[in-house]
Amino acid sequence: MNHKGWHSRGYLPHFDSAETIQFVTFRLADSLPAEAIEKMKLITAPIPDADRDALLDAGHGACWLKEDAVARIVEDALLRFDGVRYRLFAWTIMPNHVHTLIEPKPNQVLGKIVSSWKRFSARMANRHLRRSGPFWQDDYWDTYIRNERHFLSTISYIEHNAVKAGLVSDPASWPWCHARFRS
Repeated sequence: MNHKGWHSRGYLPHFDSAETIQFVTFRLADSLPAEAIEKMKLITAPIPDADRDALLDAGHGACWLKEDAVARIVEDALLRFDGVRYRLFAWTIMPNHVHTLIEPKPNQVLGKIVSSWKRFSARMANRHLRRSGPFWQDDYWDTYIRNERHFLSTISYIEHNAVKAGLVSDPASWPWCHARFRS
């Protein structure tokens, strides 16, 4: 496997390295308003996570992931190769985006893992929704985890995303989050 280290796929910097824990966010194709996407393309500095997350949590777009059958398709895709291609520490499936915390296995590349999730779930969700066309936004956000404190705060962030968005009052109540398995 050829890991790229720091690289760019356009306007987002990425870090790809063997056995590096990564916080990954990917979103539906229509989850951000067109004007927000255009603004993001013009910005040369990284977009603050809080600004990006507020836009996603606002619930723009069709929010297909709020449909249980579609969320189940995505969750099944995430869980399918847990322990084989990667270790999945945490996840939440929001109405228009997904957060995961994973560690790719030694011979796996982050981009291929995310692409596999998106390709499979898009095909199955489009079939279920009786639609065609783009399902996911092409790119994704990733942040490598620097230390244990960062790891724990990222898990907390993922668990509390539905609470912060006003969807539930307790993380374990959100049906598409790993936190429900601890209850």
